[in-house]
Amino acid sequence: QVQLVESGGGLVQPGGSLRLSCAASGFTLDSYAIGWFRQAPGKEREGVSCFRRTDGSTYYADSVKGRFTISRDNAKNTVYLQMDRLRPEDTAVYYCAADDQGHCTLYGMDYWGKGTLVTVSS
Repeated sequence: QVQLVESGGGLVQPGGSLRLSCAASGFTLDSYAIGWFRQAPGKEREGVSCFRRTDGSTYYADSVKGRFTISRDNAKNTVYLQMDRLRPEDTAVYYCAADDQGHCTLYGMDYWGKGTLVTVSS
């Protein structure tokens, strides 16, 4: 059974950093596409960063390029999102999601975690 469990959210001041973790079980990381999505209050869910299995590439949303870094530890079956220079507009629930077809499209992700809240505020 596939499970994704996020952790690491919290309250941080603008300009600060947080690292999110996604512990995966029921599959191995290199067999699926896996990444991070977020949903801000009153807005639609959007992609943040994702490892594609189809071509081995990594996706970053334009709004987070240069500030966020996705990484993985295959031994721990865990994916991370290091978020630096956080802005108030980064406030959202962050979700980990996986797709057994290897893509990173919002509506194609098969499995979702419950999310972790990140609040950027002074």
